Amino acid sequence: MTENGLADILIPGPRTHEPAGDLISRALRAIRFHLGMEVAYVSEMVGGQSVFRHVDAPGLEDIVAVGDARALDDVYCRHILEGRLPELMPDTADVPLAAGMPITAAVPIGAHISVPLIMPDGRRYGMFCCLSRHPHSSLNERDLGLMRAVGDLVAHEIHLANERDRVEAAARRRVESVLDGGVIGIVYQPIWSVESGRPVGAEALARFPTDVHVSPDLWFREAADLGLGVQLEMAAIEQAFALFHRLPPDIYLTLNASPETIMSADLRAFLEGKRLDRIVIEVTEHASVANYDDLVASTVELRRRGMRIAVDDAGAGYASLSHILSLQPEIIKLDTDLTRGVQNDHARQALTTALVDFGRRTGARIIAEGVETAGEYEMLRSLGVRHVQGHHIGRPVSGDAFLRLLDGHPPGAPGTSEG
Repeated sequence: MTENGLADILIPGPRTHEPAGDLISRALRAIRFHLGMEVAYVSEMVGGQSVFRHVDAPGLEDIVAVGDARALDDVYCRHILEGRLPELMPDTADVPLAAGMPITAAVPIGAHISVPLIMPDGRRYGMFCCLSRHPHSSLNERDLGLMRAVGDLVAHEIHLANERDRVEAAARRRVESVLDGGVIGIVYQPIWSVESGRPVGAEALARFPTDVHVSPDLWFREAADLGLGVQLEMAAIEQAFALFHRLPPDIYLTLNASPETIMSADLRAFLEGKRLDRIVIEVTEHASVANYDDLVASTVELRRRGMRIAVDDAGAGYASLSHILSLQPEIIKLDTDLTRGVQNDHARQALTTALVDFGRRTGARIIAEGVETAGEYEMLRSLGVRHVQGHHIGRPVSGDAFLRLLDGHPPGAPGTSEG
């Protein structure tokens, strides 16, 4: 029988993304019921103690509970590991060493079955045990084999949980070091008017320490998973805003923010008293939007003061369509997958044309992202797209470099430059 097959029999039900603690609790309950025992537990050996990490002992919590600890010299664990006690004891009275230990009478322990939990690196974590207060003469070697098999599953889950904790701790250290050290870098990608041939705005993009090979999107996703998403986004927004007062009055600044940040008091406090008619908030999404009504309500006052909302990834799937219909943004950004190779794809051209028409009918500006080639640029222009950004016409640059770019592209004649 495979490991998964055994798990399906002993621990029925879905296990996808189930917390390790929940799965181990189900395993304890299943093995205790299967063997007809009263207590099942997982212990960890810490220093000279056996610490109970997971316990299933309905009605007997006074005997053993999660967090309890006993000296290794007072329990069976060390004796079993060193071969002085057997792993299987249907009747502890038949085993002189066990019968003479104070804990046997104190609990009492009539039957006991226990196997070591060995981690993939060979380290002994602790013990996987079942006990009954009365002798259990039917326990046999087959039951011990089952304990060993389930113990392997439990050890595997503990290992995975420890790895997840390790990864999470490393991510937390990374995010907190950025928040504490203020080492977020900001670059600005020009947004160009096709008609005037001049930038009309810039999207602020966060950059993080280059010695950590994690993309900016992953930085923000990890921060959100750690409950630090709003803090990290606000730190990036504050850094990005440093350029705002140096921009010409006809250039706007796009700031990225998740729905959680948009709905936060932190963003509203930061924007208090600032001119918002040249600010665009581009909605990013690290998790699904639970309540669009709350999100829209959070933007009402800001939009009244002139702030615009942008939605990206248009044409990429259902999520972006929900954003567009629910938020009714002033700016819709065509997804890179839609613009990539658009000059050679009639389906992409048709969808782009439809979105351009949608923007015209709803009053939303269309911006094509990810324009990498002259062919893409020319096709998008012929389809009616009037604003573009991408490496073909302007890579992300420092704030000073963006200002120099503007100096090289002065405003055109009246009516040719768009704000």
